[in-house]
Amino acid sequence: MAEIRTTPDSYGEALDRASRSMIASMTRGLAPSVLVNASTDWAMHIAAAPGKRAELAELALHGAAKLAGSALAGGEAPTPDRRFAAPQWNKPPFAAMRDAFLLTEDWWQAATTGLRGMAPMHEAALSFAVRQGLDVLSPSNIPFLNPEVLEKTLETGGENLRQGTANFMQDLARLAHPAPPEDPALRIGEGLAATPGKVVARTHLMELIQYSPTTELVHPEPVLIVPAWIMKYYILDLSAQNSLVRWLVAQGFTVFMISWRNPGSEDRELGMADYLEQGPKAALAAVQAITGAERIHAAGYCLGGTLLAIAAAGMAREGDERLASLTLFAAQVDFSEAGELALFISEAQVALLEDMMWHQGYLDSDQMSGAFTLLRSQDMIWSRIVHEYMMGETPHANDLMTWNADTTRMPYRMHSEYLRGLFLENRLSNGKFELDSHKISLTDLRLPILAVGTETDHVAPWKSVFKIQRLTETETTFILTSGGHNAGIVSEPGHPRRHYRIATTGRDETFLDAEDWRAAQAPVEGSWWPAWAGWLAARSGPQVKPPPMGKQRGGYPVLGDAPGSYILQR
Repeated sequence: MAEIRTTPDSYGEALDRASRSMIASMTRGLAPSVLVNASTDWAMHIAAAPGKRAELAELALHGAAKLAGSALAGGEAPTPDRRFAAPQWNKPPFAAMRDAFLLTEDWWQAATTGLRGMAPMHEAALSFAVRQGLDVLSPSNIPFLNPEVLEKTLETGGENLRQGTANFMQDLARLAHPAPPEDPALRIGEGLAATPGKVVARTHLMELIQYSPTTELVHPEPVLIVPAWIMKYYILDLSAQNSLVRWLVAQGFTVFMISWRNPGSEDRELGMADYLEQGPKAALAAVQAITGAERIHAAGYCLGGTLLAIAAAGMAREGDERLASLTLFAAQVDFSEAGELALFISEAQVALLEDMMWHQGYLDSDQMSGAFTLLRSQDMIWSRIVHEYMMGETPHANDLMTWNADTTRMPYRMHSEYLRGLFLENRLSNGKFELDSHKISLTDLRLPILAVGTETDHVAPWKSVFKIQRLTETETTFILTSGGHNAGIVSEPGHPRRHYRIATTGRDETFLDAEDWRAAQAPVEGSWWPAWAGWLAARSGPQVKPPPMGKQRGGYPVLGDAPGSYILQR
């Protein structure tokens, strides 16, 4: 992997980095040059495309005629757009405003796409930026143009606006002075991350949690779970009713979980090699020493799955056969088609983030959240503004919202290596990723693999996750489940309106394209968790008595109760 320099070579470079760090602080880590380059590319090509301009003029005329016809008809036709789902939007004059806005959106979509000669990356970036700008002007987001807000204001005599202002001030206060939730059901160790267990190992970067058995017999192969280092692990141990860990233990598995440290500026030099050594490698040694198991099931979530795949490929190269299987939850190993998140990963963008991290030694969670928030701006920004600040509705916190607000940081070197080596250069899928000074290849993997993709994932699009079947030469099982990056994984049995598709592809079977694969698999109603547990059980030995909690003589004494101390770091 290319060397990541954390110390400038000259005073000029230091000055440049300081300048770009200031720019990054003002733009929340988004590089202005990306939009400037995309706009310039578009302007040059649209200027040289009279045919495209003529088509756009014709589209505008058709839109105006359609709008006039709709107005004459009384504007009763509903729209599938969730922003305008309320029946009040079907009445004049609001229907006309809605239709004019939607036609404007369609026109700009046509104007910024399909322009011959324009770089695809620039097209995607400009189209995305235009959508974000238009969202600001949506009549649904303007209180005196939104019939729902106007009706609520008349009904309550303006009480909704007073309550909305109070909600806004409370949110500002929480940003300035974060406090633990008042509800015990949403506190770590009480309602959340409360599955009984012990901390049985600790490195500078992680604590290893072993969960207490709840069955008389367990499968001899334990399960080690590696979450992403950019999140708190308890997304997989939320409330008792939707905790994947608690449910898996109840199925007769011995479960271990990595809880990552929340790094600070003193950890700026820690990189991918440190996370591999002090994370999965250290955890595997501990799990084997405690349980005495010859084989271990390993599962990784999001970037934790990517890290685990790297570790597994390195083990395969060395002939290390300790892994019985590999499971990847919404985890990518090929970043060539990483969805809309790729719009925020370019040389200019990565350089700006590196300079921001160079200044403080890490990437702060608030600085990281800008891109993820924009990807779902209608749900995470505008819908909240309308409902909480305009309608005056009081939000009710839940476990997933509480976890989502419990953010983490990333060390400078680690994040730079991840962005450059995986996102920008896609080294892992190309067989160019180096581990211990040797290149590794996913084609060396011979263990059974199960990958889970979620249908509406904005972070790890399911078609990108699906590529694991093409990049390995082993038996692979793929599960496509309903939901998004988080809610699709936290999909406990009994959860309403859930479904999934599943199929196993043998090593010598013909590869299917992602869409062909989906068309060939009938949906199964319910949670995918039992299918995964059955897959693990089929690759496990006869059940035995549970292993001890920790192993004093083996060098792994119990260090404390779950959920440990790292999870509490702010």
